[in-house]
Amino acid sequence: MPTRAVEIRALPGIPMVRAGDDLVSIIAGGVARADLAPRDGDVLVVAQKVVSKAEGRSVDLATVTPSAEAIKLAAEIQKDPRLVHLILSESVRVVRARPNVLIVEHKLGFVMANAGIDQSNVANPDGPQMALLLPVDPDGSAEKLRAALSRRFGAKLAVIINDSFGRAWRRGTCGVAVGAAGLPSLMDLRGSPDLFGRVLQVSITGHADEIAAAASLVQGQGAEGQPVVLVRGLSWSGPDNNAHELVRPASEDMFR
Repeated sequence: MPTRAVEIRALPGIPMVRAGDDLVSIIAGGVARADLAPRDGDVLVVAQKVVSKAEGRSVDLATVTPSAEAIKLAAEIQKDPRLVHLILSESVRVVRARPNVLIVEHKLGFVMANAGIDQSNVANPDGPQMALLLPVDPDGSAEKLRAALSRRFGAKLAVIINDSFGRAWRRGTCGVAVGAAGLPSLMDLRGSPDLFGRVLQVSITGHADEIAAAASLVQGQGAEGQPVVLVRGLSWSGPDNNAHELVRPASEDMFR
């Protein structure tokens, strides 16, 4: 059955997350405050930052000793060499570098700015300078949350961990899925008919990315403080696959 309407609701009262916090209990508290009863097919979209914080992926820049490579590159692009060191340590190659811009291929396969390392909404600016890295295994993190939340609420839920990415050829950032569980992240529609019965030849949909972007509209990018969103009303078909399936293999990439 096609999707007719979608409800996107931020869970209220999500606190600042710290290393070791129980995200399942935190999310459950938000669900209770929203007076919601999760249903089969609901998708919980969780901002990458709260997952990374809970998993202890914050780094105090004062503890980082930059390599010679990082110092050289930092001078070229006018960035803190300690931050550049972290970016390089999370990457397999530098794709592009110029003043104030560093695009890399992350160990997870994502081609992105600064290896996804961020300093906004990470710590009080009056305290230590902190940087936040991506989760080590975002799909694994999503699966752990999905399994625990599904058990807690007695419903078959899906979980997406989203982040904001810049896009080649387009200005502005957009929410994308860096981790997913319980739904098809990539939906292959090839072989299905269109409205006139013509068989689709090339249609493959980034299903999890579309949901991640929709949730970002509610989560916001600044001081909104709404990192967890419940998406209700979606329907889909096809086998579950995780967000790693959204990464285009090098063999299919015409621009590498």
